[in-house]
Amino acid sequence: MKATALEFRFRFVLHGLIYLIGFVAPWNFFLHYDTIRTWQLLAATVARNGWMGFSGATISVLCAGIVLAFAAAAVRTWGAAYLGTGVVHEGGLVGGAVVAGGPYRYVRNPLYLGTVLHTLALGLLMPPTGAVFCVVAVVVLQLRLIGAEEPFLTSTLGESYVAYLGKVPRLVPALRARVAASAVRPMWGSAFIGELYFWGAAISFAVAGWRYNAQLVLQGVIISLGVSLVARAFLVKK
Repeated sequence: MKATALEFRFRFVLHGLIYLIGFVAPWNFFLHYDTIRTWQLLAATVARNGWMGFSGATISVLCAGIVLAFAAAAVRTWGAAYLGTGVVHEGGLVGGAVVAGGPYRYVRNPLYLGTVLHTLALGLLMPPTGAVFCVVAVVVLQLRLIGAEEPFLTSTLGESYVAYLGKVPRLVPALRARVAASAVRPMWGSAFIGELYFWGAAISFAVAGWRYNAQLVLQGVIISLGVSLVARAFLVKK
């Protein structure tokens, strides 16, 4: 399962299209299957099973979304700080040296892990079938991107990267660092700007979520995307 060069180049566009389809769930225009958001469905399911009241279940699901959103932002920013924002947003495959600092001591692909966590959070705002489609599609896309990166890095970096592959897990982080820290200085400022969208989305969950209005949270996410694009353009010019 390996992404093509075209898929890798337009990976951000592909993510955007997947999220759009998940939110729109176009099949519902014909099937009329989903009438509520995943957030409401999960809360109702918990309440229906008697585990807690609907109000408490709604708050619990919201808290889970907030945790997922902030975890995604933190993991991606941590990874971007050590990898470099330029590499994160590069259109093609890049091979330099094995990065064994920060989160890369625990998991090989912290950026993709962060994307999956972010998708799980966004899925709460989608219709249930849209959320299932989105999560599955994003996970498959991450695996395809990894399938393109790892052979490229193996051929570029050689034995040092092969040894790294054998020690550090792909997407599920190890509880302890698997490799010694390399002399990589994190670039926190540019990493935060580069991942501003994810922080904005997390803040949208944390602030607007307490209005219990998925549409309001989604508006915050969209605004965060616009702000991040402007900030990223400024970062590139700098």
